[in-house]
Amino acid sequence: MRALELEGYRITEAADGVGALATARRDEFDVLIIDVMMPGVDGLGVCRVLRADGDATPILMLTARVETPDRVAGLDAGADDYLPKPFELDELLARLRALLRRTSSETGAVAQRVLRCGGLTLDPAARQVWWRGSEIDLSKTEFDLLELLVRNEGVVLDRATIYQLIWGYEFGPDSKNLAVYIGYLRRKLENAGAVELIRTVRGVGYSARST
Repeated sequence: MRALELEGYRITEAADGVGALATARRDEFDVLIIDVMMPGVDGLGVCRVLRADGDATPILMLTARVETPDRVAGLDAGADDYLPKPFELDELLARLRALLRRTSSETGAVAQRVLRCGGLTLDPAARQVWWRGSEIDLSKTEFDLLELLVRNEGVVLDRATIYQLIWGYEFGPDSKNLAVYIGYLRRKLENAGAVELIRTVRGVGYSARST
């Protein structure tokens, strides 16, 4: 990692798969380098969860497995590139530059893909939300939850699915975590005038509907 820092990159490290998921969800990155053989949740699992979250950050997968099926598994999990170990530093740097160039060229198009639900406008790239032109300040988890519901407008998402896509795992049947965040989100939306945008389907889950 020291070599990357000398090339001008700012590095954030995670010791295992759970830490990698938490870090990737907490902060924004230009590119992620994920080792397949991480303890806890392996690199393929981390990649799958991030893609299920809707995280489009470029991912470079590192692994000692060099067989074709292993490379295919990495790419199918959502990785953008795959580099077998051992590798030369120059090749790693070249692949990082290629991923960053690709991201830069796509930024303009992605930034214009805003989502709308009635009077609500949500910009995933800028991570901003407005209700009839007035911006609503949301935490990261509140934004992620609202984006998930708005992307699936009219569809009732069950609690287990929401837990998996937002937090990466199920907290158990007695968990109140989702209900708490739905409460936070509803209060902020209602204070802005977006009443009943989020609907509860008793015994099933939640959905977003135009008001």
